[in-house]
Amino acid sequence: MRMTRGLYLGAAMLALALAMATSPAQLKAQTTPPGLSVGAAEIGGIVTGPTGPEAGVWVIAETTDLPTKYAKIVVTDDQGRYMIPELPKAKYKVWVRGYGLIDSAKVDGEPGKLTNLTAVKAPNEAAAAEYYPQGYWYALMKFPDKGEFPGTGDSGNRIPTSMRSQHQWLDSIKTNGCWGCHGLGNKATRTIPEDLGSFESSHAAWTRRIQSGQAMNSMIATINRFGAQRGISYFADWTDRIAKGELPFAKPERPQGIERNIVVTLWDWGREKAYLHDEIATDRRNPRVNANGKVYGSPEYSTDWIPILDPVTHTKSEVKIGVLDPKTPSSKDDPMAPSPYYGDEKIWDSQTNSHNPMMDQLGRTWFTSQVRPAETEPFCQQGSSHPSAKAFPTKQASRHAAMYDPKANKFTLVATCFGTHHLHFAEDASNTLWFSGGAQVLGWINTKMLDETGDTQKSQGWTAFVVDTNGDGKRGEYTEPNQPIDPNKDRRLSVGTYGIGVAPDGGVWTTVRVFPGFIMRTVPGSDPANTALTEIYEVPFDDAKTPGYGPRGMDVDRNGVVWTPLSSGHMASFDRRKCKVLNGPTAASGRHCSEGWTLYPFPGPQFKDFNEPGSVESSYYTWVDQFNVSGLGANTPMATGNANESILALVDGKWVNMRVPYPLGFYTKGMDGRVDDPNTGWKGRGIWTTYGQRTPFHLEGGKGTLPKVVKFQIRPDPLAR
Repeated sequence: MRMTRGLYLGAAMLALALAMATSPAQLKAQTTPPGLSVGAAEIGGIVTGPTGPEAGVWVIAETTDLPTKYAKIVVTDDQGRYMIPELPKAKYKVWVRGYGLIDSAKVDGEPGKLTNLTAVKAPNEAAAAEYYPQGYWYALMKFPDKGEFPGTGDSGNRIPTSMRSQHQWLDSIKTNGCWGCHGLGNKATRTIPEDLGSFESSHAAWTRRIQSGQAMNSMIATINRFGAQRGISYFADWTDRIAKGELPFAKPERPQGIERNIVVTLWDWGREKAYLHDEIATDRRNPRVNANGKVYGSPEYSTDWIPILDPVTHTKSEVKIGVLDPKTPSSKDDPMAPSPYYGDEKIWDSQTNSHNPMMDQLGRTWFTSQVRPAETEPFCQQGSSHPSAKAFPTKQASRHAAMYDPKANKFTLVATCFGTHHLHFAEDASNTLWFSGGAQVLGWINTKMLDETGDTQKSQGWTAFVVDTNGDGKRGEYTEPNQPIDPNKDRRLSVGTYGIGVAPDGGVWTTVRVFPGFIMRTVPGSDPANTALTEIYEVPFDDAKTPGYGPRGMDVDRNGVVWTPLSSGHMASFDRRKCKVLNGPTAASGRHCSEGWTLYPFPGPQFKDFNEPGSVESSYYTWVDQFNVSGLGANTPMATGNANESILALVDGKWVNMRVPYPLGFYTKGMDGRVDDPNTGWKGRGIWTTYGQRTPFHLEGGKGTLPKVVKFQIRPDPLAR
């Protein structure tokens, strides 16, 4: 069969919008709405639809007059009025987008001029649904019934025997599976691109599709976790039903309350064929660092060129991050089949695989970055005199560390003895930088020592994860993971870590991405290689009413409460202060403090006919606004709302959904908050993030669309300037 679904809003819909929009003659007759004035750096007006003022719709102003493409988005108030503040001098295209509408005609606008707009009602439900967040389409996906688990393998129901439950299946397809790299449900994924080729069935098309591009190995490995042929059948069924006209069964609500006060600013950055994993704008311990400064990105597998945005001058630049060993492998060598977007061109070429950035107190940016092949140097291994190697030698480190000093315009590369993935600074005199991602160890760099000595070996260390199972309050002789527990000894854990956060008390929290998942707290002690003790806590999967599973990213608030998103469709908090048991013989199981957990269902629909709490939301990471940068309150946890195409903030137990409506397909993997000027209220503050999925060509606009830097601001009302 020939799969011929277009990727984005077509010419027919655009023509309809133009035909139904306000005519040029009408646009000239502008009347100032009551209670609204337009300043020299603002565009404002009223949005009117067929039945009167349109409340809770987005007004988008975009320009290409600046050094990089720039857009700003606001929401109308309950009278349909809007005010786009602080616009750089340029000529803009301005239009309306909203639920229940199709895009209005793009009209010319300039700061200082009143621009009233006419909204265009969607002619049918299908046209309206084109603007829904991707999760509303993804919720149409079907999957095996609970009674089919555990799987019986290829000779049975074609579900692997390792897949023990329906929840594990969902975890493998959501946060800790397909959703870990890109969204599902946007136009590009819910249809099959024509350029993929001709196939006898959509099952065959999907089989070919997941081999496309340099992520082939990753996609094949993921689909094999839940049974390739059975798994592909559900994707094929999903796109077949959508092709036949099936529409989302749930409808999103227009922004309400605080959500109408949000201002979203976007800048293009990076390269067309690259993608961004993450960004950093400030020191997370002090949001005043790097005020009005540049923003730095991490392009992971795609390129070794670090993107940089100057949001004051609206300019983008880049700097190349290097390696210590030229034999360091590159993503360009990964196998692939041709993609429908770039054919057989290998668009990724990165040796460094720079994954996650973090800024220090001096405005320098640290990255988890590959600097050499995976085998560790001799000082890491058995027989070395390094204190950490003597306690627990290592042989492999899949990623390392790098630091960029913008004043010197130079990188410092650190070949760590431990693998790295995410990183986080402690609030201590040594400015210790802790890393997740080490196989069976937790690693760190004493950045103060590194600055003073330049000694990359002496300045780093690592420790095994040891639980105090004998309950004596200190680390002693321990049993290995493959040995029986001895009540007179401690216990070493064989775990890999993913998310990381450092509490104000110095405890280092990490997540463990196995099913159903764990969080861990490690207290370094006076000699971390030998004194560090770890506590482990399992996500409350056994709760019959609200089963939780699948942690990924995480953060810690000023009270030491951990916040982590779950692939069950919840935000989870864990408060260690509620625990009755912290160590002893039961502590290695992680099931000794269920009372510490609280689960908050994410917004958005749940899968159809799936009658459990939670939602289809597949959040990647969490950041806690410890210092009230957003204005929503100190210690406000925020999750990457990847299925909602938004940032989700939990305020007094309720969600504030900060949607990015343009371009469609917003998907991010992290954020931070910066204060540029504390004396200017909301205008001097912002939450920074980036479009972070691996497939920027899946965004609205298709091939050639660049990743975006995104800044969120929350003003006191929708017309505040």
